[in-house]
Amino acid sequence: MSNENNPKQSGKNPALLHWADQTADKIIRERGDLDQYTCASGITPSGTVHIGNFREIISVDLVVRALRDRGKNVRFIYSWDDYDVFRKVPKNMPDQDVLEQHLRFPITLVPDTTGRDTSYARHHEVDVESILPEVGIHPEFLYQSERYRANMYTEGMRTALQNRNRLKEILNRYRDDAHKMSDDEDYWPTAAFCCKCNKDTTEMVDYDGEYELTYKCTSCGHVEKADLRTAKEIKLGWRVDWPMRWQFEHTVFEPAGKDHHSQGGSFDTARLVADEIYHWPAPVTFRYDFIGTKGVPGKMSSSSGQVISLRDVLNVYPPEIARYMFAGTRPNTEFSISFDLDVIKTYEDYDKTERIAWGVDKAKNEDVFAKEKRIYELSQVEPGMPSVMPYQAVGGFRHLCNLLQINSGNIDAVIATLGDVKPEQEATLRRRCECAWYWITQCAPEEFRFALKNVDSPDYTKADLEGGKLEAVKKLYAEVVPQVDSMEEKPLSQLIYDVAASCGIEPKELFTAVYQALIGKDAGPRLASFMKIIGKDRLSKILATYC
Repeated sequence: MSNENNPKQSGKNPALLHWADQTADKIIRERGDLDQYTCASGITPSGTVHIGNFREIISVDLVVRALRDRGKNVRFIYSWDDYDVFRKVPKNMPDQDVLEQHLRFPITLVPDTTGRDTSYARHHEVDVESILPEVGIHPEFLYQSERYRANMYTEGMRTALQNRNRLKEILNRYRDDAHKMSDDEDYWPTAAFCCKCNKDTTEMVDYDGEYELTYKCTSCGHVEKADLRTAKEIKLGWRVDWPMRWQFEHTVFEPAGKDHHSQGGSFDTARLVADEIYHWPAPVTFRYDFIGTKGVPGKMSSSSGQVISLRDVLNVYPPEIARYMFAGTRPNTEFSISFDLDVIKTYEDYDKTERIAWGVDKAKNEDVFAKEKRIYELSQVEPGMPSVMPYQAVGGFRHLCNLLQINSGNIDAVIATLGDVKPEQEATLRRRCECAWYWITQCAPEEFRFALKNVDSPDYTKADLEGGKLEAVKKLYAEVVPQVDSMEEKPLSQLIYDVAASCGIEPKELFTAVYQALIGKDAGPRLASFMKIIGKDRLSKILATYC
């Protein structure tokens, strides 16, 4: 084997070919050997948590798995910033007028107008917490409203208030002259939800240098002297809150979107605050890019308030393929999740990686094998390789879709048709069939869909065939259909062409006639393959009505 193909001889470490492993290695190198490595993620539950937010969650999960694969003890925390301000009413929640009345409240005090959960924030938290286990993600959830109201951050707020002039100078470092705070401008790192009206329309008035902070509400006029050790309504502003929590939780890794990672953006500022005020080094990080969606049917986006959620994705892709799309793409690379015909390619790409990982297909070289296998391992719901290779239908995902449509979505019938599915492969195959049928019926373009005609149905109608087309269909029934089950696809295809020639029509005319007879459309899957999938018995029953 050449040096190029052997990662050990070429100087490459096969364990560091994936970006998650590279990041884990960097964390260990920069932070040393720790008793525990805390990796963090989080979001404000201000509305439906969309699939773009999921990129951060799974990016952290992949690095967490890479650290654990190195024998490290990892704490994976996910913060719900549910003590943020409710700023905007989303379109997909009922009783908009009730929600309007709670604008400027903390999200945790906004009611869930669906009546399902204890608050608006909890509604969106539950939606995420209930689905993450399906994709093998199990973080420790932290609720910032609970933590602030339990006075867990008293000392962090006190430190910020005692250093507010230094914080002002830090925040000004990355600002141009037009946006810098002036020397005579008061800066307060804290905000308050008025203890009388719950709104954040408050102004800081005075601080005693220790724990007493005075604020005034501009909405109701209330003035309050709050003790940081007991008050429930005080919190830090975002750019100080973030680094304060890094120190509080001892966070060593947290990625952020490219908006936060812009030059002089919130991460750069938070890094300075962490270093200079809280004396904790900013965590190892990377920038992740946005993701888009492609071919989304209107009803899907409208159901989630014009955003696509992880649930929407899992309706079309099984968990391991949902993970694969992220595990197989570097975080700083933009990509789109498809709901159109490119769904087929996504399935085929995953299946190719699976065959390489199991040694069914040969990789280009050892580096490619190691990387593809690692992507596959990280794509699984349970870490590592499955106990058996999952079932792959000959002909791939497209063939599976054809089988489902021929059998009107009857998964049991499809599995029986395949014939060689092992019991331990059935659950994964069944989930794939469920996703495929959802995609066919809810997302796939109309030209991809079909339904095999049922001659026993009272709605059955024959295609309007005459002349050479009718003669060819009759000949196909008499001479070709009896051989469908026993003949290979290529010679079967030649027989179909021979029938067209013997009846004096173009092959395309015969194809159209057969498709019209079978599915009532002018086109469909490749005919010889399609006829073999349908099988002699069902073909005979349908085409016999033309004889």
